[in-house]
This record gives sequence, structure tokens and C-alpha cells, in this order.
Amino acid sequence: MKPWMTMREISLKGLAIGVALANPLAAADTRETLRKRIGEATEPRILFVGNSYSFKIPGVLRNLAQKEKKRIVVEKVTKGGWTLQKHAGSQQTLGRIREAKWDVVVLQEQSQIPSFARAQRRNQMIPPAKILVAEIRKSGAIPVFFQTWGRRDGDRQNSAAFPRDTFEKMQARLSEGYREAAEAAMTAIRSNVAQAITDLGTDNAAPALRAPSPVHALCPCQLRTIAASLPRRPGQSQKAPPY
Repeated sequence: MKPWMTMREISLKGLAIGVALANPLAAADTRETLRKRIGEATEPRILFVGNSYSFKIPGVLRNLAQKEKKRIVVEKVTKGGWTLQKHAGSQQTLGRIREAKWDVVVLQEQSQIPSFARAQRRNQMIPPAKILVAEIRKSGAIPVFFQTWGRRDGDRQNSAAFPRDTFEKMQARLSEGYREAAEAAMTAIRSNVAQAITDLGTDNAAPALRAPSPVHALCPCQLRTIAASLPRRPGQSQKAPPY
């Protein structure tokens, strides 16, 4: 994806402002709020909205819950290469958010956009993020941003904008982009899968980054936090996350 802006993006920005003015939100999302919501639900309902980076995650989370004998409903609206902008303009996506009583809706942006320059993020990412978060909150769910990870060798597709890019440099930009989006969406929570890679170190993380779907190697440890908060079946003892 190349860094540029279209009239559609400008229109989305205006729409986001309109949504914010028409529906003032008093959001105070915290990780404790998330844990409490999931813990109190008889059968937590979670929807993932994103692209190929989120293809496999719902299934992994579902399997984790099954292994720990916990009940959960996990569904997704994920299409290859899709951006939050496309989801914000999709009646299918908006319909899925509105049609069910979700506890949590997870938003994942295209893998490069959050790492672009601030001015571009504020035109391409922030407006649709606000639209989607507003819809999520109107439906009664808690919005969570799924922060993805940098590419092993940085953003080579945009080497002119990011010369001598590296995983660490791209990761820092992605983290800043998602942090800014979370703040703009009034403190929506971030689930930082990227930090798991950074903590491993680039040498140890390399096999995961080279994998056809890096999610396979990385998401179980991140999703275990959610799985550990799910309602237990009668007689099951509570276990703390293994980290």
C-alpha cells in the first residue's frame, strides 16, 4: 500500500466528525473493564473486524477456550487487504456489529497504514476508526484495537519514505499509530501482539515473522489473557495466565 489520500478518505473524516457530534461518547475503556465484562458474561461474544492478519485468530481463541472448557462465541468479518476505511463503509461490517449483542469487537487495521506519517494516519485511519468505535459502543460492546506487528525487514514497499527501514523502526511507528488511534477513539483498548515479538528479540522472532501466517506462532500467548477471563464451567478451578 502506498501513502496517499483520496476524496473518499476526506469524506470519511467528515463523517467521523459528524458521528462524534451526533453521538457524544463517555468512554472509559480499561483492561479491567474488559476483564470484568468478559468475566461476567455467561457466554462472551467476540467479533473480529480486520483482514488476513485476523483470519486465523478467532479459531485459535475458540480452541483455547475449548481446551480450558470455557464457553465463548467468536465470529469475524475479515477480508484480505481490507482497511478500517473499507469496513467503515461496508454495510456488511456495520450490519454484523449492529445485529448481535457482542461483548467485545476487535478492530485491526491494514498492516502498513498505522506506520505511515501522522498526517496520513489522521486522514486514512483515525476517521474510520472513530466511526467503527462509535458503532461498537452504540451496540453495547467494548472496542479493542488489535495492534499488529512490523515486517521483518521494515516497509520495503515504501523505501523512499522509509529508507533503511527495519523491524524495530516499523514497529515503533505502528505502536505510535495505534496509540494515537486509541486516544482519538477515546481510550479504546489496544491488544499488543507486536510487543510479544519485540520481547522475543528479532533473532528469536524471525521464524514467526517468516511463517506464512505469523499469527499461528504469536497469538496464543496474547489470547490466553482473554481465555483465562472466560466464565468457568461448574467445578472448574481458576488458573492464572502462565506469564
